[in-house]
Amino acid sequence: MGERKTAIVTGSATGVGAASALALARRGYDVLINYSKSEREAKDAERACRDAGADTLCVRGDVAEDADCRGMVQAAIGHWGRLDALVNNAGITTFAGSGSWDALDAQTFQRIFAVNLLGAFQMIRAGAPHLKAARGAIVNVSSIAGALGIGSSVPYVASKGALNSLTLHLARVLAPEVRVNAVCPGMITTRWFVDGMGREAYDKLKSHYEGVTPLATACSSQDVAEAVLWLIEGARTVTGELLLLDSGTHLGTFGRAVVPPKS
Repeated sequence: MGERKTAIVTGSATGVGAASALALARRGYDVLINYSKSEREAKDAERACRDAGADTLCVRGDVAEDADCRGMVQAAIGHWGRLDALVNNAGITTFAGSGSWDALDAQTFQRIFAVNLLGAFQMIRAGAPHLKAARGAIVNVSSIAGALGIGSSVPYVASKGALNSLTLHLARVLAPEVRVNAVCPGMITTRWFVDGMGREAYDKLKSHYEGVTPLATACSSQDVAEAVLWLIEGARTVTGELLLLDSGTHLGTFGRAVVPPKS
């Protein structure tokens, strides 16, 4: 094994994934950047990690495909000889709320589960022997959707709830060698929301969210990345934790759920 620690971050071309990869690079990790479509952004993320001192790999792959998951792990092991951390960040949704159920066909439901849940499991299955050898850590990027039952769509909410359960189960199964935790952000100020909702709807939701949450702010990518890094590097006795990064959304606000106001 090499002396430097290594990490795989799925869906790390942009947003939380890119921020997490950079945080790990700055902490002294070599990092595998993964993307499925955004090659230019992935190269930018890779360059930022290299500028921070990391050796990097940039691997295209769809986490819904088991062969791609195994390929990412083998690329890391073949290049560095070890795997110390896995961040399962890749995720998708459709913005079809409770008033748009007719837009949710079986194919959409299955694709969201394939990326958000099955993809995380397949990455963990592929990486588990190497993570055990390194006494490493896994962080699943989940959502308050899975904890509170609110979110962009029914399949997204259900997939994140299932990811939370998977986190708890695998924290038991992979102990004591590997710690498994999840971060559960609320609203994040990334292009993921803007691209999915459109700028006007995004601005309206952000204003509402910040108006009703106790801390009156949405998460940034860096906020989530700092929590991911802590769970990997600093939380030596923490496993099976579903860490809510929601500005207090789970506390409730005078009995109101944090959902967009009706126009």
